[in-house]
Amino acid sequence: MSGQKRLVIVGNSEIACMAYEYFTHDSDYEVAGFAIGKDFVQDSTFCGLPVNEIEEITSVYPPDQFDAFVAIGDSKLNRVRREYFDLCKSKGYKLASFVSSDAFVWRNVKVGENCFIFEANILQPFVEVGDNTIIWSGNHIGHRTIIEEDVFIASQVVISGYCRIGRWSFLGVNVAVANNVTIGADNFIGMGANITRNTPDNTMWRAPPSMSRDIPARKFFKVGE
Repeated sequence: MSGQKRLVIVGNSEIACMAYEYFTHDSDYEVAGFAIGKDFVQDSTFCGLPVNEIEEITSVYPPDQFDAFVAIGDSKLNRVRREYFDLCKSKGYKLASFVSSDAFVWRNVKVGENCFIFEANILQPFVEVGDNTIIWSGNHIGHRTIIEEDVFIASQVVISGYCRIGRWSFLGVNVAVANNVTIGADNFIGMGANITRNTPDNTMWRAPPSMSRDIPARKFFKVGE
């Protein structure tokens, strides 16, 4: 479409496919194609668009004509996404961010480059989101919270006010972070964990795992009786 900004998506996995969907149907970008390292090219097309080796990306998608978006998940605590982010920057690309039109983002929220903010998120006043961060759907980010670079936040996470989420960290589904808590760098916080105090760098947290009961479900609910 004439007048649209043009975009190349870096990646060829499910997250890249989702990025294609969101940028195509909820932004002013036109996605022209995909790129990934030559060792990871699986097919010549993806989502109906060409896939190119990132080593040759500037000849196909010149950075003065295209922006880039790195659509890669939390592999190696977000290091892989950062590697491609830095590579695109070194090649002269502006890194686009996507913020869903169905997210509530207060007027003074700051969002960095190459962020992916899905639908139904609430970002309250004075929140800051660092570069290269993914915030999946349905989260609450409380006022004056700072999310550092290279973070991945899954769905239904509640982060209270005045928190800080350290670089490289991953927060799983249904994590809750209490008010005024700092999460250290390189934290992996598993599904359902409640964090009520500051955490040191390079730590893993999990909620108590659910245990099955001895009684079968159909017997407990009198199914078939």
